[in-house]
Amino acid sequence: MALASSLQKTASKLMGKFGGALTYRRVSGGAYNASTGAITETTTDYNLRGVLQDIKAREVNELIQAGDKRLFIAATDLAVTPSTADRVIISTISHQIINVQTIEQDNQSITYELVLRA
Repeated sequence: MALASSLQKTASKLMGKFGGALTYRRVSGGAYNASTGAITETTTDYNLRGVLQDIKAREVNELIQAGDKRLFIAATDLAVTPSTADRVIISTISHQIINVQTIEQDNQSITYELVLRA
């Protein structure tokens, strides 16, 4: 357990030092408005830092497309577990979350790896 705690602290420090600013937008199911025919969403924003990378050409497959991005964020910097229903805002561009992978140690989340699509 001490190793997991140490890795969490290290991940958070590295993201804070080398990561760029972003907004993680948690999207909760909304209510249907019968008069307008629209579904309202409830959102909660979390400001944090993460490391963004391009997807390599050899990684493109049925799920991942050319032009997608990979984002690493420290698990302790985010109060919620990422979901594909949520969005990430980077430089005013909203990105859809395509895939979420959790990197764990001793059943504790260390970092999240998100595949994003604009």
